Amino acid sequence: MIAVFALLVGVGLGIWLEPTVPVGLQPYLPIAVVAALDAVFGGIRARLDGIFDDKQFVISFISNVLVAGVIVYVGDQLGVGGQLSTGVVVVLGVRIFGNVAAIRRHLFRA
Repeated sequence: MIAVFALLVGVGLGIWLEPTVPVGLQPYLPIAVVAALDAVFGGIRARLDGIFDDKQFVISFISNVLVAGVIVYVGDQLGVGGQLSTGVVVVLGVRIFGNVAAIRRHLFRA
């Protein structure tokens, strides 16, 4: 219940404050969001499977975002940021859809 309340407060603050992302960080925001979604759906799947660990979830969430950001940053430095961004999104997208499929199977037995 605390997590749902915190989510609602965070969304409300985001709408009210209308934060802006610095131009230098804008290429990394979509990658960070996809990496965070991967961790969230993985956490939901683990919860439904009965193996959820909050410490592991937090570490997974932070490390996913950081590793994805570093990969894209290195790609930008090498001049292939777009290709590495696409690669990160594809890999994390496959993981997200795999977790969503497992969640669907668990919830709907289908």
